[in-house]
Amino acid sequence: MQPRRCEPSCCGGALTALSALLLLADNGRALAQSTGISRELPPIQVDGEALVRKKPLASRRTRKPSPAVHRILVYPAATQASDARSAGSGAKSGAGTASEITVSREEINARPISRPGEVLEAVPGLIVTQHSGEGKANQYFLRGYNLDHGTDLAIIVDGVPVNMRTHAHGQGYADLNWLIPETVAAMDVRKGPYFADEGDFASVGSVHIGLIDRTWRLAQVSAGSFGYRRLLGMDSAKLGDGSLLVAGEVGTYNGPWDNSDNVRKLNGLVRYSHGTATDGVSITGMAYVNKWNSTDQVPQRAITSGLLDRYGSEDPSDGGNADRFALSGRIAQTDDTGSWKANAYVVKSQLDLFNNFTYFLDDPLLGDQFHQHDKRLMAGANISRTLNGSFAGLPMQITLGLQSRYDAIDLALTNTFQRGFRANIRSDKVGEGSVGIYAENAVRWTDWLRTTVGWRGDYYAADVTSLFNAANSGCADAALGSPKFRMVLGPFNQTEFFLGAGYGMHSNDARGATTTEDPADPATRLTPSPLLVRTRGAEIGIRSRIVHGLDTSLSLFILDQDSEILFSGDAGDTSATRASRRYGFEWSNHYRPWSWIDIDADLAMTHARFRGYDSEQAQAYASLAGYPEAQIGNAPGNYIPNAPAMVASAGVTVGEKTGWFGTLRWRYLASSPLTEDNAFRSSATSIFNGRLGYRIDNGWRLQLDVLNLFNARANQITYAYGSLLKTDTLYNLCTSGAAPAAVCRNGVMDYVLHPAEPLTFRVTVAGTF
Repeated sequence: MQPRRCEPSCCGGALTALSALLLLADNGRALAQSTGISRELPPIQVDGEALVRKKPLASRRTRKPSPAVHRILVYPAATQASDARSAGSGAKSGAGTASEITVSREEINARPISRPGEVLEAVPGLIVTQHSGEGKANQYFLRGYNLDHGTDLAIIVDGVPVNMRTHAHGQGYADLNWLIPETVAAMDVRKGPYFADEGDFASVGSVHIGLIDRTWRLAQVSAGSFGYRRLLGMDSAKLGDGSLLVAGEVGTYNGPWDNSDNVRKLNGLVRYSHGTATDGVSITGMAYVNKWNSTDQVPQRAITSGLLDRYGSEDPSDGGNADRFALSGRIAQTDDTGSWKANAYVVKSQLDLFNNFTYFLDDPLLGDQFHQHDKRLMAGANISRTLNGSFAGLPMQITLGLQSRYDAIDLALTNTFQRGFRANIRSDKVGEGSVGIYAENAVRWTDWLRTTVGWRGDYYAADVTSLFNAANSGCADAALGSPKFRMVLGPFNQTEFFLGAGYGMHSNDARGATTTEDPADPATRLTPSPLLVRTRGAEIGIRSRIVHGLDTSLSLFILDQDSEILFSGDAGDTSATRASRRYGFEWSNHYRPWSWIDIDADLAMTHARFRGYDSEQAQAYASLAGYPEAQIGNAPGNYIPNAPAMVASAGVTVGEKTGWFGTLRWRYLASSPLTEDNAFRSSATSIFNGRLGYRIDNGWRLQLDVLNLFNARANQITYAYGSLLKTDTLYNLCTSGAAPAAVCRNGVMDYVLHPAEPLTFRVTVAGTF
């Protein structure tokens, strides 16, 4: 359904209803008796006899060794209630697709990483990069998508969504710089729109990060190249019948940049938990503050000409600051008829970003730096109920759920010079709420066949007040229904076959759904974009453990989007693209032949193309005739910019509980088209990271991480777009009025890149008590 513009009173009524549902969803156990979740089909009694069922194959990441086998422990293992899952998180079902996995805490902490968001690279086929300072959200690549800062990749930490709707810097902005990697208990990973309890931003995939409940006392100090310093402390203690966990970190980092990043980060967590994942409760508070400078991407011609060093900055005043304060709670219970779980959260956050991506394209005198401000209060509550029963004597499980969220947001976009205010572009107050309901019915037909049929309905309503342009104020709402289906065949000789298919969605920036005039030029009329965008996908796969110690899976997938329409936070208006299609495969392998060695290797390949013909781009290309430096890269085509055709990774970890241990990891991001006509392509990125350390049986550990082990001259990210430098010949033609306006608006098409850090050393000393 397309969004409809409505009167303010209509918006007010819809948002009031959403607020009421939020309160209703958090009404505790009484409501939970009619909703809740646990997706695994348990044995049930039929005619007095227990049905005996074979368990589905476990995820490759949660396969438990025999008691005699020692796990590779880089950090002390958290002492969890009954398993590695967080208290109150609910039951964990068996895998519904071949690509669905759980990544363990041990595997996450065995990886040398540059920044917190890189813990997500434990997800097969997922690449995490950074094109700016160390306080800005990462960029994510998965299944042929450049997911920018989080669009179409849902990230949830302890039940709290990370992706931000209607964000100043981009839809789905997902900042994980506040995450303390050592507090991660496990990551549940899903891919594709086949799961009824996954909503906004989850079409390509979702990552649910659980936190530890208890730990040994840990004191850790790290120091390394380019001013890297980090202090970490964690401890937990018994409190009544539960436990209290406290963790905190302080970090600084300058980076190799000519203009130091000067990162100053404080981060803290307090958590109370009691019970188990299925019968327990947890309450978590978090606080995070960060300030930094940033070296944004720079044009290749500036480096080639010697105007800038490879680690130089065109605008040294770029940077930002961020803070985040969160309070959340989770509860789960089982009873005679099934189980239920609920959670609620409140997050207060603020972000200020100063960026200059086009240099002197818009303002030849003072430059193009702009300031993006995002301040919000986000609240939400979710509840679900699982009922165990039978259908014609067969085990059946029904899950019903309600999810709700409301964001109150203050947004501003201004022109700046060296972070000083110059002019307003737009400023908005946005109230955006949503309600999602879902139902799933799972039936085990035989020992080798189980199916899950589901449906999800989403309703969104937004009220936008544009402070500088009343024509861009308004109200929009939209609703979509999404059917889901999954089927599992097996196991046959320790092998299972999977099929998944379904509809999904992602939301667009609410401002784009009400904007009718270009904020920079009110005379230019704009067409509002849909508030919700439909996605469709399917996947078939196989997972096998025929070979002893080897867990291998292969998935073939296809994913369509009706439109990749995004709000451009850099310009204050919307940019619409055509419908798209991606298809490909993922091959994932995890091999543990002996207790002291762990090997993994993953390969993902994707074919990504727009569908249809871009007549507007053809007109733009024609308007640049006679100026090849502006025209190249602007021809119409069907290539999707920054859509990687191939992603690969591999790693080996060796060691026991004590003594020497080590890790060597490789990640590869293939060359990608950067423009629709494929005239510009990025260079492939291949980087090795390593770790070597020694653990003593008294709890002390000494560790050396080496990042970019072979000092590869690679790029974190590469784009191709028009910009203007004062040294460009076109700059003089434009400032003198000798070049056409269309050419001057486009600038010089060029590679624009952010280099990867060179060879980097980090030493860590840690002790547990």
